[in-house]
Amino acid sequence: MTHVLLVRLAAPLQSWGAVSRFSRRDTHSRPTKSAVIGLCAAALGRDRTDPVDDLAEIVFGVRADHPGTPVRDYHSVGAGRYPLRPRDLITDHRRAAAVSKSLEAGEGDAFGHHELAGWYGAPKKIAADPVSGALVSEQVSRTALITERWYLSDAAFLAGLQHDDRGLLEEIAHALEHPKQLLWLGRKSCPPSGTIAAGILPGTLAEAFAAKRLLPGAEEPAPSGRRPWAWLQAPPGTPGATPVNDQPVSFDSGRRQHTTRWETRTRVTIAPTADEWDIIP
Repeated sequence: MTHVLLVRLAAPLQSWGAVSRFSRRDTHSRPTKSAVIGLCAAALGRDRTDPVDDLAEIVFGVRADHPGTPVRDYHSVGAGRYPLRPRDLITDHRRAAAVSKSLEAGEGDAFGHHELAGWYGAPKKIAADPVSGALVSEQVSRTALITERWYLSDAAFLAGLQHDDRGLLEEIAHALEHPKQLLWLGRKSCPPSGTIAAGILPGTLAEAFAAKRLLPGAEEPAPSGRRPWAWLQAPPGTPGATPVNDQPVSFDSGRRQHTTRWETRTRVTIAPTADEWDIIP
């Protein structure tokens, strides 16, 4: 017999990166299996190098009770004027030469205020300096880096973890409410709010999603009869299933790896006898 642990994923902001790069950090429209399994592994206190086979075999699903609103966070990094520090001159003799006149004009024992136009920002093309041997940027002047980060605002999702071993699900549920490491919803700037572990039900993901009312959220009260979308993990070859590359293999920073799983998308009809929520929002 299978059981389903329901996991409430709600916060002012959450971000579930699918194809994130430095200049553009995107977010998926819903939580990914890799991110939710990683959340569970962190709650259990596991190291990134620990095997995740027992967690990866969990069948995953997610119901979008309140999909939220996409929000873009625009960033410009560097290229402004910023006072130099003594260490900036010690680590790069080229900067010291560029501000030598300003240093010579200084008075007293204090280092003083010295500026160098266009030096502040993220270093690029790092290499050993032929004079000092220190690692420095090949470019003394630095251009601004433009980046953007995407989030989901005021979203609330109900994830489901289906497994035959109820004991494993109970262990995960306890850990989510008493985590051994900090938890976040996709990104460190997105801590979860309220109750996370929302109970264990017998049956399948589809049955569990139909047995619970919509989560309280920004859209409350929810429109009567609204049927939320849900994505359910399915065996390969299931009619209508599509591939998703978020099946975790390893969270090791040096060899992070994912593979393909399959899922179906369906509307969930909430049963008239569905349970109300008794949780901390």
